[in-house]
Amino acid sequence: MSDQQPAPEHTQRYQPGQHQPAAEDPTDTLRVRKRLNTPPAVPPQPGFAPAPPGPPGTNAAMHPLSPAPQQYASPVHSQQMPPIGVVQSPPPAPHRAPAAPLPQPITGPVTRSTTTSARQRGGLSDMPAIPPRDPAEAVMDLPQVSEHKRFCSSCGKPVGRPQAGRAGRVEGFCPYCRTRYWFTPALQPGDVLSDRYEVLGAIAHGGLGWIYLANDRNFADDLTQRWVVIKGLINTSDEDAIEAAINERRFLVGIDHPNVVDIHDFVTAADPRSGQLQSYIVMEYIAGKSLRDIRDAADDQGERQPLPLEQVLTYTAELLPAFSYLHDRGLLFCDFKPDNVIHVETWLKLIDLGAVRHVEDMESAIYGTPGYSVPNDEILSIGPSVTSDLYTIGRSMAVLSLDFKGFTSTYRDSLPPAAEAPVFAEFGSYHRLLLRATNPEPRSRFQDADDMRAQVRGVLNEVRSVQKGEPKSEPSTLFSGEQSVFGEPDVEYDVHAVGDPFDVAHSLPTPMVDLADPMAAFLATLQATDAAGILAELAAAPVQSPEVQLRRVRTLVNAGDLHQANAALDHFAQREGNTWQVTWLRGTISLLAADFHTAAAHFDAVYSHLPGELAPRLALAACAELAGRRDLALPHYTRIWTCDHRFVSAAYGRARLLDLDGSSTEAISALHQVPKTSAQYGIAQTAAIQTALHSRTSPPSLLDLHHMAGRLDELKLEPRRRHLVSTRILHLALDTVLRAGPAHEPRIFGAPSEERSLRLALERAYRDLAHACTRREDQVYYFDLANRHRPRTML
Repeated sequence: MSDQQPAPEHTQRYQPGQHQPAAEDPTDTLRVRKRLNTPPAVPPQPGFAPAPPGPPGTNAAMHPLSPAPQQYASPVHSQQMPPIGVVQSPPPAPHRAPAAPLPQPITGPVTRSTTTSARQRGGLSDMPAIPPRDPAEAVMDLPQVSEHKRFCSSCGKPVGRPQAGRAGRVEGFCPYCRTRYWFTPALQPGDVLSDRYEVLGAIAHGGLGWIYLANDRNFADDLTQRWVVIKGLINTSDEDAIEAAINERRFLVGIDHPNVVDIHDFVTAADPRSGQLQSYIVMEYIAGKSLRDIRDAADDQGERQPLPLEQVLTYTAELLPAFSYLHDRGLLFCDFKPDNVIHVETWLKLIDLGAVRHVEDMESAIYGTPGYSVPNDEILSIGPSVTSDLYTIGRSMAVLSLDFKGFTSTYRDSLPPAAEAPVFAEFGSYHRLLLRATNPEPRSRFQDADDMRAQVRGVLNEVRSVQKGEPKSEPSTLFSGEQSVFGEPDVEYDVHAVGDPFDVAHSLPTPMVDLADPMAAFLATLQATDAAGILAELAAAPVQSPEVQLRRVRTLVNAGDLHQANAALDHFAQREGNTWQVTWLRGTISLLAADFHTAAAHFDAVYSHLPGELAPRLALAACAELAGRRDLALPHYTRIWTCDHRFVSAAYGRARLLDLDGSSTEAISALHQVPKTSAQYGIAQTAAIQTALHSRTSPPSLLDLHHMAGRLDELKLEPRRRHLVSTRILHLALDTVLRAGPAHEPRIFGAPSEERSLRLALERAYRDLAHACTRREDQVYYFDLANRHRPRTML
């Protein structure tokens, strides 16, 4: 396959009433020429849409806290929130808030324009470079359209097919409408266009015509060769093809983006076969490989394999700024697929812009490729949009990363089940990313290329973290960090528990203020610190903007007034729609009301909407643990901690649950990973020591106790805590010596490993602990213990 070949999956133009072989639907045809100003079947409006039925095979009864057959259960289809009936709800808590409604799909309006935002530009520094190819290798030896792709440009019926044992004709007349057809290039090697471009030969044929490689003679005096690509039309009698070329000329001249192919020139020449003028577009030649070619390349065993997930996500993150650039200029790509992206050296280029149209264009033919384009009903009722462009990106990601058989037939408008896609089981966030990008409901998809890129980057960082074994996450732009740490080990009483719902809810990250909100600056200047004062300042805000209303709800939640918070949240949702912030707050309210199952459903909806974020996964893990589902909480804690060592609550949760499961060694390892820069470092190290002390699977040896004593001295803990832990280490050392016999080495806090020395050290530690206490009862208690463990002496 040549470098810039548009695709074996033939680009189609939709037009009612035309015949298309093997079409699944009468509208699955070559083109649609219609006005797109008819009322859409799904009117674009903000807020939640009614949840359509899930795809075949979806378990509508699955719940975030239901038993799952796999460690990372694939979600219910993101547009369908499951009922809660699978798991029994806990008994009502005192002062319980009104039951929050189960979450519905988080949606937005069908976007036909986008907001401008900052975008990163850069090469594929993490991907192997694709060396440039010799342009001469791209020229086809026998340029002609494959027999199974030969259709009449006028009536759409098959022509040029084999008959009576002879090969199909490459030129002739359609037997149905008598339209002349050619399936060979109009230009031959040596032809010169506009006295400038010397044709070397055809390199590809796609839905919009032949593509040629040529040399720009204007650079001959510089003893250099400038290779260009010349793209023609299928047939000069095809009005839609001519219109598409004119649209290219109109839209593409001013495009200037490093990830979009450069347009050099537009020329015309007489077709040698018909004598009619033919239009050509001249663009830069990209001497690399298309993503489809890379995907279809055979491995060492001669088999085609899906691309690594990290590579697919990197490609997508690199391309989305180009789509954002086009969308900001009111342009829609419409026909994106892996064939239309070239990887050369460490760069990606978006090519074949023949289907590009203006967002307000209601007249031009609509081009698309089955298996990548949105369902035909959406094209006919709503038309192309930003969300339909992002849909094609999601489908392309699926094709590149999955062994995706039947993506143009069985799974033309859906994804394969998780049982057929192991990558979904390993990375549930990627499954949710694709489910949102390819959601049948336009308002439930990503509404903006930059927003989609943020979630792609989040999932990419997760994949890299897992594969490289070290955190690769970036700070979130949507959530704050942890407000505090929940599940912090109680060193005093040697207790490691998740804590109560109040502590958990007030420790979770919070949604950040949208800086585009008109009251963002006002909210940053609030002076009050108590709930009543904050509510008074919010009531006096110049504009009751969305962020002001959300701050009011959060203030009521923090004050414990869940009834008022629910009422304010319902009022906001009626006016502004059920955004993901609303769903997050509903989850927080349900968590505070000890309704862990409903809270989990809300946080799960946010996770499906923002699959690259770690905050909703942390909330899900906490809800699962509070509901007694340690098997569901542990995978989330583990994945969060693998991705980001700033979420110390996840480290504590992972260590806590591993220890309960008898995996104390792994629990200790998780605690040791808390970085020294964290304020929790000392607590984590102390908890690791205490976890090792009561390990049932691998009790510590005297040498282990020696190292623990040394680490405790290095931690520089406050005296009471240090002496308390040292008594526990000495107790275990004494028990070990009494059971196994004395040993002069190793020493524990400087004391030889024999009974008398350890008793003296233990007595001294208890006396030091008593002196560090402020309550007289504690002092008396620890002096009694010191006397009890003091070795007997002769008077």
